[in-house]
Amino acid sequence: MSIFLQKQDDYYVPNMAGYVLLVVIILALLVVGAALSGRGKRFTAKQIAFSGVAIALGTVTSMIKLFEFPMGGAMTLFSMLFVTLVGYWYGTRMGITAAVAYGLLQLILGPYIINPVQPIVDYILAFGALGLSGVFSKSKNGLVKGYILGVIGRYFFAFLSGVIFFSSSAAEYGFTGFFGPALYSLVYNGIYIGAEAAITLVLLAIKPVRNAMASVKVMANS
Repeated sequence: MSIFLQKQDDYYVPNMAGYVLLVVIILALLVVGAALSGRGKRFTAKQIAFSGVAIALGTVTSMIKLFEFPMGGAMTLFSMLFVTLVGYWYGTRMGITAAVAYGLLQLILGPYIINPVQPIVDYILAFGALGLSGVFSKSKNGLVKGYILGVIGRYFFAFLSGVIFFSSSAAEYGFTGFFGPALYSLVYNGIYIGAEAAITLVLLAIKPVRNAMASVKVMANS
């Protein structure tokens, strides 16, 4: 791990080689995504541009944290919504590609690493699951349905990470016994993910907001 990571307190952060590796992975992801698109409809410059804006907005709003937990995880200002927009606009393939890229950016900007496998679950799989919003890209009320599915996907992997990698913290918060780590992870991750999802769904319930989102989708695909 010392090749790409350096220890900081009780966790690890990337060193210079680690940051270079992450940038290379992001670039490779974009190249692979473009190559895979050759089997079907290709990603257009407009799709890439709109996706880039959504990722940028998601990254900026992820830094506006309404509250944050010490072991990672924070309620942000609608950051998950911006990431799920890509899937809502362009479908699952583009949505997952953009969401994984967003997750890697989160790993670069705010890493919390305790072993080599944990960041794959916490950053690539958890954030990448937000791209599942594309499943409902062509459905009625597709943004709301897609957002809920994406959030559930992220919550699942965050829960899994909590059980596997952070179970030792369960007893500190009073979650003991065989099911203690699972209950701890359900509550811990459910608070910040659920709170952000709740206020986002309230926002999307406002008709002018829904109309504005529908108009943006038309622009993204025109």
